[in-house]
Amino acid sequence: MVVETLGGRHITTQILRARAADSVWVWVTAIAIPLMLLAPALWNGYPLLQSDTGGYLARWYEGYLVPSRSTVFGLYLHFGEDGYFWLNLAVQALATMWILQLMLRVFDLATPWRLLALGVALTLTTALPWLASMLLTDIFAGLSVLSLFVLVLHGDKLSKPEKGALFAFTAFAAATHSATLAVLLGLCCVGWIARPLLRERIALASLVLGTLTIVAGALMLLAANFALSGRLAWTPGGYSIAFARMLQDGIVTRYLREHCGEQHLKLCPYQDQLQETADEFLWSRETVFNKLGRFAGLGDEMGFIAVRSLAEYPLWQAEAAVAAAAHQLILVATGENTSRPLPHTHGIIERYLPKQVKAMRTARQQNGYITFGPINLVHVPVALVSIFLVFGMLATAIWRRQRDEFILLAATVSLVLIGNAVVCGVISGPHDRYGSRLVWIATFTVLIAAFRSYAAEEEPVGDSLAA
Repeated sequence: MVVETLGGRHITTQILRARAADSVWVWVTAIAIPLMLLAPALWNGYPLLQSDTGGYLARWYEGYLVPSRSTVFGLYLHFGEDGYFWLNLAVQALATMWILQLMLRVFDLATPWRLLALGVALTLTTALPWLASMLLTDIFAGLSVLSLFVLVLHGDKLSKPEKGALFAFTAFAAATHSATLAVLLGLCCVGWIARPLLRERIALASLVLGTLTIVAGALMLLAANFALSGRLAWTPGGYSIAFARMLQDGIVTRYLREHCGEQHLKLCPYQDQLQETADEFLWSRETVFNKLGRFAGLGDEMGFIAVRSLAEYPLWQAEAAVAAAAHQLILVATGENTSRPLPHTHGIIERYLPKQVKAMRTARQQNGYITFGPINLVHVPVALVSIFLVFGMLATAIWRRQRDEFILLAATVSLVLIGNAVVCGVISGPHDRYGSRLVWIATFTVLIAAFRSYAAEEEPVGDSLAA
């Protein structure tokens, strides 16, 4: 064994070989993880599309605001158009790898093989690669939770450039979807409430910085809305989407029956023709909603009925909200509105991006090759078990009065899952998509727990070798 002295430290050939091996693993991991995350899109031959994708793509071209379609995300997609959106997918894959690596680092678990193992496990058992391969805001929902967690609770382990990058990323993610912003805002509010009890864990400066990401995201969205539409306004649609959920629960029908004799509402003549579900009412072609002018023609009335219904049927609304949130918590299947025909999104691409029509039409997704039934035989059980384990770990920690850094992660993820279920289930109604875009962070948390347990078992051996 050759021993050299460098800076007062002894460097042996064994150490040099280990460092060379680590360097190889770094390169293997850096290449393999993005490829795994983008495997669905690479196999498809074109970025994956979803029924909502067209609404975001059209924001740049149409220049007006539509419900639940962030102009910030629309601009993000526009910047990648010339490269057939592969630049967007590369950003999503690299951002995912970056956040995963940061999470391992703050838990002192950062090794190339762990990052690679994490990537393989999440790719095979969760929706993560499908989210990264899709032109949709959903990939940023889970990543923003983890980035905010690192920024607020582990800011002392970051360099200034890393803090700046995390701040910008979290603000952007918050601006891509109102539900994501609401969940992140809720986390910050919980942080402020919990700080008196966790002063040693939550630094004031970090909590302020984390809260400012939400402010920056809101300002970013307002600025983008103004730049594209000339209106300094929030993305519309909150009351209208809630109205549709109330319609599905039967609340709107009852309101119309009780008040159409005294109130002149556009919906009164059609009260017996309303669709049974929120999705049918808002997105089907032959609907009363379309006949009455969609959001532009019916939006004010939908908001009026939604607000009045909250006041008149508070108990019913509360029961429906609890049921919707509970149902949303267990809806976690991958691929909702991805494998069915996507006429609106296809139409937007055909109208504004004619050069991409051939690539879009020849992709496997548009030819019926993608089916999520077999995939969800794995994804759904893994997701539900992960939720159960994370809630169980948090409950056990509360019982034992533990406050270590991992328990804060379990608490964060638990709060996010519940908060997301409330925000999405109560306002939009329960959908698999809203669960699947976030539940992978529960599986990630379980894997972190497994890595920590394995590392703890190996620590005595490592210490003896070091000695």
